[in-house]
Amino acid sequence: MADQRTGQSLKRELGVFGAVMMGLGSIIGTGVFVSIGIAARVTGAAVILAVIIGALIAVCNGLSSAQLAANHPVSGGTYEYGYRYLNPWLGFIAGWMFLLAKTASAASAALGFADYLLNVLGLGGRGLLIPLAITAVVAITLIVLMGIRRSSYANIIIVSITLVSLTFFVLAGLPLLISAGTENLTPFFGDADNPRAAVLEASALMFVAYTGYGRIATLGEEVREPRQTIPKAIIVAMLSVMVLYLAVAVVGVGAVGADTFSPIPGQQAIPLVVIARSFGVPGSAQILALGAVTAMIGVLLNLILGLSRVLLAMARQKDMPVILARLNSTRSAPPLAVLVVGVSIAAFVLVGNIKTTWSFSAFTVLIYYALTNLCALRLSASQRLYPQWVAWAGLVSCLFLAFWVERSIWVTGLGLILVGLIWRAVSQGVATD
Repeated sequence: MADQRTGQSLKRELGVFGAVMMGLGSIIGTGVFVSIGIAARVTGAAVILAVIIGALIAVCNGLSSAQLAANHPVSGGTYEYGYRYLNPWLGFIAGWMFLLAKTASAASAALGFADYLLNVLGLGGRGLLIPLAITAVVAITLIVLMGIRRSSYANIIIVSITLVSLTFFVLAGLPLLISAGTENLTPFFGDADNPRAAVLEASALMFVAYTGYGRIATLGEEVREPRQTIPKAIIVAMLSVMVLYLAVAVVGVGAVGADTFSPIPGQQAIPLVVIARSFGVPGSAQILALGAVTAMIGVLLNLILGLSRVLLAMARQKDMPVILARLNSTRSAPPLAVLVVGVSIAAFVLVGNIKTTWSFSAFTVLIYYALTNLCALRLSASQRLYPQWVAWAGLVSCLFLAFWVERSIWVTGLGLILVGLIWRAVSQGVATD
């Protein structure tokens, strides 16, 4: 087990509200502003079905995460649970998958932020995209270095702006949705040659859009009264996001049609802004773009927080260099871990393609949550908060959906799992010597 001695543990500073807002800040962002558009291009109007399927699977995983975090409230999430309930190798794979998945997600958020901001400013061309995304990564990394309390304050402001903009989107689009009726919902499966495969791929992409709730679990060491706080925060965050995502998908597709999500040359991440322009309400596009900018920043902030805490846990177990486990003088952040995470995200940003980074994140995060559910199945009857079938449903669904993303993506993912295992074998051998 990780060394959780008082002097080496992070301070518990978050209550239910702060934890819920951290969850919302992690979930609402790339998922609703970017991945709904990516999924709609895969499966047409049936993206509404993909949103529902992704939500149902996410609920099972969220409940598994909640009961694990309630019983074992330390930084690290499924990495720590794997060590406790499975074995060190599976625990390592969970941590390795989290680092890969969420680094890719963070890069997607940074690229999405840059795309939306350039749109708000009316700047064309792609030359500024990557430099602007990297600038965002640097700025948010500096905020996270200040500790969880200041990060939480910044997150609450960011999430509030985002929620206002998405509520505006739903309300402004309702009149157009009502007048259109079901016209834009047919053909429901679009032009896909294999509708079932298209829906499953879209569901895998949408599942990732819900997975920010895991950030609450990875911050378990910084939450007050974790056994009560963590399950409440995860459930409230999940229910709120499910309602919001479904409303956005129904209004967006029903009001203007799934074709509106088609990529615009030079602009790959702005589907909701494009839709808002059709509403006929002055300033709609600008309001949505502002909400998107804050959402992407919120996701980036929360991902850097979560990634640094998992890296901290892995360093404590000596699966990563132990120097990364050092805390600052106030025990509010692991500065070296935060810096390594920031640099890694910046490297992923250089890929420059949101579809690629998001698809890679889909595969790796599905493997991660499969291990989460496997850990939940090992809980004793006294530790279990929810029926055992919940974890079984999450495990089977994650493993099934993981291989519906593009073949090149999951082959790369499996290759990187092998790289991680080789790294651990070498590092543990060196440590033994």
